[in-house]
Amino acid sequence: MKILVTGGLGFIGSHTVVELQNKGYEVIIIDNCSNSSPEVLKGIAAVTGKQPIFEQFDLREKDKVKDFFLTHNDIKGVIHFAASKAVGESVEKPLLYYENNLSTLIYILQQLANKSSASFIFSSSCTVYGQADELPITEDAPVKVAESPYGNTKQIGEEIIRDTCKVYPKLKAIALRYFNPIGAHPSAEIGELPIGVPQNLVPFITQTAIGLREQLSVFGNDYPTTDGTCIRDYIHVVDLAKAHVVALQRLLEDKNKSNYEVFNVGTGTGSSVLEVIQSFEKVSEQKLNYKIVARREGDITAAYADTSKANNELGWKAHSSLDESLSSAWKWEQKVRKQ
Repeated sequence: MKILVTGGLGFIGSHTVVELQNKGYEVIIIDNCSNSSPEVLKGIAAVTGKQPIFEQFDLREKDKVKDFFLTHNDIKGVIHFAASKAVGESVEKPLLYYENNLSTLIYILQQLANKSSASFIFSSSCTVYGQADELPITEDAPVKVAESPYGNTKQIGEEIIRDTCKVYPKLKAIALRYFNPIGAHPSAEIGELPIGVPQNLVPFITQTAIGLREQLSVFGNDYPTTDGTCIRDYIHVVDLAKAHVVALQRLLEDKNKSNYEVFNVGTGTGSSVLEVIQSFEKVSEQKLNYKIVARREGDITAAYADTSKANNELGWKAHSSLDESLSSAWKWEQKVRKQ
């Protein structure tokens, strides 16, 4: 069965391609390599023994999207990762984010709407909840006004899919609202490789530990939490990748309860920034150079998932601990710097 993975050379995309291939799916990747590298294909092949089909082009080119689906008219499902994802950059370049994250989604859905049946998994985010009124966050929590253009593209993206599913009953879709993906494949063949300065905590931690960054900034220690630092739900990327495969299988096997569904994907446990640092220091046996600095605009106090819906409906659960996730991230960082 042929599955398209857009942004399949990225951090979460590449791990999902591995899990799909391990399950016997034939995978085609589309990626414009704006924040990834074709070198990732070697890592995927090293893990699975098989290299996926790869087409490099930009999904904003509508005619190329149309031509792709004409050529590959036997695609049964699409997992859509391709999007810009840096919150700070989205504030500075809102039009770039709206164009890249929404037009690409629309062009793919236009092609899927023409098919007799199609299954679509959307890479969404817990940012749609903002600072939730209650913790842990359930899928029924109200969607708050977005804190950034990036967050808004996820909200609007979900609305576009929901409205499209209403009028195209043959189109089945699931939006997965991720919490904070971290770690790397246990083989250390693929992992998170941000271009430029990392926007996320864990790659900044590993780059600081390896000597690439001089110091890690901890943004604020005056939040109303046990140690004053922000709390997030950190999920191992392999656990997250497996959630995509399970969600896709749900649609392909017609086990969905409606043709548009939403699931949180997290561990259900919140960890503070200082707890993440302490866990990393323990598993790496490295003392981390960090400094408490002023709060960062747009950061919420705490967010962690209620995962009972995904556990019960999808039969999926996160298995890796914070220590295991950080250990795999460190192993990957060490390998990357040796190359």
